[in-house]
Amino acid sequence: MSEPDLSFLDPSRRSPALGAPADAAAAATESTAGAAGSPAESLVAELRAYQAELESQNKVLRYSQAVAESASERFETLFASMPLALMVIDEHDMVVQANSMAHRSFQPTERDRPLSALMPFVSAADVDRVHNAFAQAENLGRSEVNEVVFDIGEELRIKGDLHIAHIEAPQAGGGPPVSQYLCAVIDQGPLLTERRALQHSAQALQQRNQQLYASEKRLEAVINSALDAIICVDQHQRITVFNPTAAALFQCSASDALGSPLERFLPGAAQGLSFAQLTTQAMLGEMTALTASGKELAVEVSVSFERHAEGETTTVFARDLTGRKKAEAHRSELEAQLRESHKMQAVGTMAGGIAHDFNNILSAILGNVELAKADSAPGSPALESLCEIDKAGRRARDLVRQILTFSRNEPPQRTAVPLVEVVHDTERLLRVTLPPAIELHMQLQLDLPPVLADATQVEQALLNLCTNAIHAIGSARGSIHVEAATVQPDQRLSERLGLAEGHYVALAVRDSGPGIEAATLQRIFEPFFTTKPVGQGTGLGLAVVHGVMRTHEGAVDVSSIPGHGSRFTLYFPVAPDSAEPAPALVPPPAPAPQATAPIDQRKPHVMYVDDDQALVFLVQRLLRRRGYEVSGYTDPHEASAALRADPQRYDLLVTDYNMPGFVGTDLVREARQIRPDLPVALASGYVTTEIEQAAMAEGASALIHKPNDVEELVATVHRLIHGHGAS
Repeated sequence: MSEPDLSFLDPSRRSPALGAPADAAAAATESTAGAAGSPAESLVAELRAYQAELESQNKVLRYSQAVAESASERFETLFASMPLALMVIDEHDMVVQANSMAHRSFQPTERDRPLSALMPFVSAADVDRVHNAFAQAENLGRSEVNEVVFDIGEELRIKGDLHIAHIEAPQAGGGPPVSQYLCAVIDQGPLLTERRALQHSAQALQQRNQQLYASEKRLEAVINSALDAIICVDQHQRITVFNPTAAALFQCSASDALGSPLERFLPGAAQGLSFAQLTTQAMLGEMTALTASGKELAVEVSVSFERHAEGETTTVFARDLTGRKKAEAHRSELEAQLRESHKMQAVGTMAGGIAHDFNNILSAILGNVELAKADSAPGSPALESLCEIDKAGRRARDLVRQILTFSRNEPPQRTAVPLVEVVHDTERLLRVTLPPAIELHMQLQLDLPPVLADATQVEQALLNLCTNAIHAIGSARGSIHVEAATVQPDQRLSERLGLAEGHYVALAVRDSGPGIEAATLQRIFEPFFTTKPVGQGTGLGLAVVHGVMRTHEGAVDVSSIPGHGSRFTLYFPVAPDSAEPAPALVPPPAPAPQATAPIDQRKPHVMYVDDDQALVFLVQRLLRRRGYEVSGYTDPHEASAALRADPQRYDLLVTDYNMPGFVGTDLVREARQIRPDLPVALASGYVTTEIEQAAMAEGASALIHKPNDVEELVATVHRLIHGHGAS
């Protein structure tokens, strides 16, 4: 609003009449008033009118100023609080004003470049586009450029749309207005992120649809290739899916089965569908199914329930149990065989443990008998008795070796054995102790081929079976039949007994005793199981027979009917043509020459280590009679200390393998460390492949099997001392 004209108040600009002296004016006024009566009043009225107009104009001016200030405040508030980056830029690209959003966007940290100009932030690729936009805004008043990249820092960038409006701002001194530009930067990052998210969602949805389609195809392939019969039924129990396995199991085509009630194939499954309200799946277990022709099948059935908008669907899974039942029966048979094998291993482990002490006892007996025989006169009754004791001791030694059959890791040394001779030898032994009321009959096939076996073990197995038959008959009158014939087991018998294909000699022992109950028949081969009173049986007889046949790659079969006797059959494989015949009995080796030494030479010195004092005493007596000096030790630690004290004193070390808290191979190792050239022999009554390998690895020169013959022991000592090689 323009200012009012107040020039009439300026004294210098008054009219001459008003510029006269006051008294003249007053006089004039008075004369005028006196003459006219109104000029002064008109002037006052005019002044009052000007004053009122001035006051009105001042009010309007103050109101306009207030409105302008309010509009400026609103603009500043809007400019500052606008959620956009706003900047006022002059024609030299200097930022005149910028709101807080602009500062946060273009200078997020103090280390970033200050927002003093806009163009330094514009990326090199968008500089020309932004310059063109400013030129267009200057000509047209406004312009915009899309997706401009602003480089804020090394890693931070803003990608947005730049809107430019041209404004003219007045100068403070009243000069011509200057050109400025109001710039707004709309960050497209969130929009682009949302756009990419939408695109990703669309791609994911498309991929999901593809996956669903592929899943449907896979599900169809799985159903068609499943090994179980899969049947889907609707809420009315009508078949909607019938896979090929179901068609094969129930012998019905899918086209014929679709639409049929489920009870047509699974009569008992309909009752199980009542679980649909309680669970999502249920195992119905084994039940009887029907084929299309009415044949019954044993199947295992489970169901799955699904609820959807169209209703309910039930999936029935049926698995044929025919093969499983056969497999379970076969597995039960194998488990029974495995249990028998474990029991035999337990007996073998126990036998290996007790054989050590028992062999020491036998060695002491046989050694002392040999010494007593040497002290007896030829032809004396005492010598004859000692010879009988020697025979009994050797037989006991053979029995121990048979018991060790259970724990040997290697098969026995088998040769071609004429079974007829072994049976007749056993017959002679049996008839001596056979009760008068029991008859023994032999029915042997003529020209029986030799069997691949160990003669002693065959005799022991036959003797155990006949002894059991005698005990079964007891004091009653009865008979025992021993039969032998060549057979070729059929496939069923071979599978049941685990026999390989080939020819066998069946050696059967049949008695007329009371027979064996079915419950007892399943346990007769268990170690220590016996039906005899305490003190009359150990329960090892049939266990030994089982072990003998196992190591001979044969089998033992038993059949019994209560009240009609029992029959045990041993199957021995026929010896091949290339098998070597059993060696003939040869006289014992001649005594080794006594190790007599010249007067000027010392006797060979033997160190013998064994935890059995009686055996140490026996070996000392035996070897001293043959001209050796012997140092015996029952403590291997004392023996090691003595050897370490004087290594050159000894010519041979013989040590037992199994001693309390000590292993013979440890002493062999220490001896080799103390004196590497000292011959060392390891003695054991239970020599396995592992023991032999461990002894040889430690440097043992020989292995001695206990109990051994006196001459064999002396010969081994003589060979090792005089350097004739290791055995």
